[in-house]
Amino acid sequence: MHSVEIVLDEDTDRQVRDQWRALASAGLPSQARHTGASNRPHVTVALAGAVSAEVERRLVHVAAGLPVAVTLGGLLIFGGRRFVVSRLVVPSAGLLELQARVVQALDEPLDPHHTFGPGRWTPHVTLGRRLTAEQVGSALTVLGEVRALTGRMVRARRWDIDAKQETWLGPQNDAPG
Repeated sequence: MHSVEIVLDEDTDRQVRDQWRALASAGLPSQARHTGASNRPHVTVALAGAVSAEVERRLVHVAAGLPVAVTLGGLLIFGGRRFVVSRLVVPSAGLLELQARVVQALDEPLDPHHTFGPGRWTPHVTLGRRLTAEQVGSALTVLGEVRALTGRMVRARRWDIDAKQETWLGPQNDAPG
């Protein structure tokens, strides 16, 4: 399985990583605990079972439309037994258009949880995963009042979930790392 993800500009990336570190320092689940070089704040815009060379070419063409302005809004909680704490990415017209173009570029877009279709996608940047309900309360306290962050989404990548390998789609456009 592959995900198509968009990463943030250097300053916005740094501010999200500060929140990751705050959670980790409090002993809470945090993306900061994933120390691989490919771990970075991102917005997942689509999933695919396979990506052919032709699909990759189309994705590079879509990625040429970056950068796109982005606003990270308030905290967002997903979950059931365990929870994900994230930052809402305000769904601007530019972001929604980019996501729709990515989905159209895929031969076989996957949507196993019905979360990427029109009117269903909730763009977000994950801060921590697999939190208990008690830990969610602690995370909200640690993070405190969150102010909106404005920045840019600057670069696209394809993440091969099984092989744990990233492939950059197009030019760097001021992406961190």
